[in-house]
Amino acid sequence: MTKISKRARENEKLIPKDALEPADAIAAVKKFKAPKFDQSVEIVLHLGVDTKQADQMLRGSVSLPKGIGKSKRVIAFCGDEVKQAALDAGAIKAGGADLMEEVEKGFMDFDVAIASPDMMRVIAKLGRVLGPKGLMPSPKNGTVTPKVVDAVGEFAAGKVEYRTDKGGNIHAVIGKMSFAEPDLLENYNHFVETIEKIRPGTVKGVYIKKITLSGTQTPGVRVKLAAVVE
Repeated sequence: MTKISKRARENEKLIPKDALEPADAIAAVKKFKAPKFDQSVEIVLHLGVDTKQADQMLRGSVSLPKGIGKSKRVIAFCGDEVKQAALDAGAIKAGGADLMEEVEKGFMDFDVAIASPDMMRVIAKLGRVLGPKGLMPSPKNGTVTPKVVDAVGEFAAGKVEYRTDKGGNIHAVIGKMSFAEPDLLENYNHFVETIEKIRPGTVKGVYIKKITLSGTQTPGVRVKLAAVVE
């Protein structure tokens, strides 16, 4: 039987019984007793989508107005003419066939891979290595783009990627517990609005069914849906 920590027991008493307005939900999450590190603030949206339908498997990326308080390790598959610019923009490694060979041999110490469209044929065989880890560059989430340098800068600064899981849930980080509440609220609103805008035309009925906010090691707090569900 798993032993429940004192902090967890105390936090259970602080869980609101009802769903709260977004600003109140954020305040409630910040009131939980915290571990010693600066937790991420996470959002989970349960959507009324059928993930068996290709057009309802949502995937993309978004830059939040206040950032997420975390940088990402980015590599860039690109031509020699932009290699140095990509490095200057924040890439930890950049290159073409040479970088592809390095990854193929086992280099995986990165969070995001960016590629220019012409590089996709060069790195195609990395699909079997990067695909299962969700790291293969894709136009759907903005990691295949002719604007490699711009993408490197955005993702290195913490651009948020999202995708629906098999249960129709989208999970993402919207900031750190140390962020001011208004900044977290601005990020929250921007993220939810982004998900609203990509509602597939084939979805019937309620689109956003449930939203929960939490810290990395806190209980979840339900958010009222009236303002976000149409």
